[in-house]
Amino acid sequence: MTVFPSSAERRRVVRRATAGVGALALGLTLAAATAPAASAHGDDHNGGYSQYLKKHMRSWWHARTVDLQLLAFNDYHGHLEASGNGAVGDIADAGGAEYLASELAALREGQRNTLTVAAGDLIGGSPALSGLFHDEPSVESLNALGLDVSSVGNHEFDEGVTELLRMQDGGCHPVDGCYFPDAPYAGADFQWLSANVVEESTGKTPLPPYWIKKVNGIKVAFIGMTLEATDTLVAAAGIQGYDFKDEVATANALVPKLKRQGVNAIVVLLHEGGSQTPAPGEVNACEGISGPIVDINAGLSPAIDAVITGHTHLPYNCTLTDPAGKPRMVTSAYSYGRVVTEMHLVLSQRTKDVVRPASWAVNHVVDQGQLSPDPAQTAIIDKWTPLYEAAGDTPVGTITADITRAGDPPGSDRGLESAAGNLVADAQLWATSQNGAQIAFMNPGGVRSDLTYAASGSEGDGVVTYGEAFTFQPFGNTLLTFPMTGQQILDVLDEQCQPAGSSRPFLHLGVSEGFTYTLDRTIDAAGDCTSVAVTDVQLNGVPLDPGATYLVTANNFLADGGDNFTTFGTVDPGSRLDGGNDLLALSNYLGTYSPVAPPSTDRVNELF
Repeated sequence: MTVFPSSAERRRVVRRATAGVGALALGLTLAAATAPAASAHGDDHNGGYSQYLKKHMRSWWHARTVDLQLLAFNDYHGHLEASGNGAVGDIADAGGAEYLASELAALREGQRNTLTVAAGDLIGGSPALSGLFHDEPSVESLNALGLDVSSVGNHEFDEGVTELLRMQDGGCHPVDGCYFPDAPYAGADFQWLSANVVEESTGKTPLPPYWIKKVNGIKVAFIGMTLEATDTLVAAAGIQGYDFKDEVATANALVPKLKRQGVNAIVVLLHEGGSQTPAPGEVNACEGISGPIVDINAGLSPAIDAVITGHTHLPYNCTLTDPAGKPRMVTSAYSYGRVVTEMHLVLSQRTKDVVRPASWAVNHVVDQGQLSPDPAQTAIIDKWTPLYEAAGDTPVGTITADITRAGDPPGSDRGLESAAGNLVADAQLWATSQNGAQIAFMNPGGVRSDLTYAASGSEGDGVVTYGEAFTFQPFGNTLLTFPMTGQQILDVLDEQCQPAGSSRPFLHLGVSEGFTYTLDRTIDAAGDCTSVAVTDVQLNGVPLDPGATYLVTANNFLADGGDNFTTFGTVDPGSRLDGGNDLLALSNYLGTYSPVAPPSTDRVNELF
């Protein structure tokens, strides 16, 4: 197993580091110490690194160099508060804006050249403290964190392109107005980038494709990339007229343009990623790496020196081979501010490029127990808390026990049936019963937290507040009821098996009470769903008739074919009946049927 220096050890060494030969010696020492060995199973994702280092060390040593520290994170999702972020291995309390800020400040200490970068999903799908206010609190916290630049993730498009541009540039919300009229929302101090999002009519990107920073006279470029599948993950209405281009082709096309501007050092901030075999607590591992990032890395130009990734909410610290056979760092920092990637790029004054084998990266857990809360972040939380309490502390219902998402920990596996998904489907079926709905489906990614029985504040055990319900289901979608044939429903169930190369191979829909079926599917070693079999489909004990017509409820995201459920999108939009807001449906359902017990998770007989 690779042994990395502890955070404390790293900081002591970094404080002594200087630019030039001293920084190079530090980079060489740590690169050699942290270069992972080849896997015993034959994987060579990190193999050859030490040999490459030894071969070229002599020439690097005599080069004049500059050390650039990059501090990176991803999938922040407006998690300002210290609680509710999840554990990292044995560390129960990690993340939160106050502690993320302190970790960043400690890592910056003693660094002459340092930038803070991110790989998207900084907003959207956020807890109520931020999400209730269109994530203005999240951006304020990111400004105070000292973020310099970030790629745009799919969740930045949750409210559409126009709203994303407001988040960048500032201004009051067009409907909800100014939350603080004397201090209107000022926008992001950092620059969002999205090279592969293009307006169809003009061919232009709504945000800059790249950002160039001079470091001791050396130009370093950051290309921002949104995952190509974004148009399947967000509501279609907000992105009409925009194309999401291939990540590899887009980045590679920019390389010559950057070269013409004298840029040789290039980093891609990519909102797409992968997964590895070890548990998520092994934040510096890279074993069995799979998912879209493998093919993306294999296709990215050798001129690109490092890839900082996100989207899958999983940590890894890899050195993968680029198309020229050279090592390239590929990292991910988990989610919710729980991990920071510290990457050091050793830059050659002669070539103006990254000396890759002398460069290195290590992931640090943001351990609340080892840090003091940052007062600037505390002030931001305190500023928004009264508004949140006024809106969020109202009880909407009660539950008898935890109602959780799938996986261990909850929310880690969207490929399994969950009580949380089924609860939402039950609420949506009930809310649209006046439209004649017979079946309701819920996408697992639309459920963002768990409803826990233990009180989170003064509301009491078992009480669900509006703020908790919002955090649980924050997207504000509209419920739609429409006719589907039995065969179309069967096709939808097959589409839970996602296309090859998807970030998540299988997306298990929540289903309403009375709808049952048997499911068998196969996930191969590469992480792709290769087969699915859906049998014994019944509605209230009666076999589903492929030729009959049924009234189905889904939110507008699914109804438009989101998450690759394309069959929903083939239904005539003119047949849709409006069923109201999804959060209102959930709140009313909880209020009507309290106390609500966790729905069963045996509606689907899973054979795998």
